[in-house]
Amino acid sequence: MSSIILYFSRAGENYVSGAIRNLTKGNTEIAAEMIQKLTGADLFKIEPSVEYSYHYNECIEEARQDQKRDARPELAAYPQQLEGYDEIYLGYPNYWGTMPMPVFTLLDKMDFTGKTVRPFCTHEGSGMGRSLQDIKRLCKGAVVEEGLAICGAKVQTAETDIRKWLNKDLE
Repeated sequence: MSSIILYFSRAGENYVSGAIRNLTKGNTEIAAEMIQKLTGADLFKIEPSVEYSYHYNECIEEARQDQKRDARPELAAYPQQLEGYDEIYLGYPNYWGTMPMPVFTLLDKMDFTGKTVRPFCTHEGSGMGRSLQDIKRLCKGAVVEEGLAICGAKVQTAETDIRKWLNKDLE
């Protein structure tokens, strides 16, 4: 079974353990790289053509406005195709109770019929929110499996939880 990891992640100022901290790499990207290491899946980063602000407070306001408008921001690139993949790992931070709107853009544009979608998200206390319902609505014809919610502040030590979710034996 061939797999790909589609993920959205944002470096810069982020809310971590009750404080705003500067991250050189986003938490979801760290989780995506762990999944790639454990599965050998291909990796594709979802990036909007116009990035969200580096500054946390501006970013969350931009994201809130996107969600309020049900925006579909244009992406810098799209995966060439998903035809060769049976399993899709879909990663994102929880923005306002669901996925960032660039992830909605990708899900709207791609055909997930016959695919297995395995969502994972990073968060600071809000878990998966309503993202699983949104994924099921947008990925018609796909099997959407149970998601994995990873606390962003603990992503560096999440490999055991990721292994369990992947059903990989612990070494």
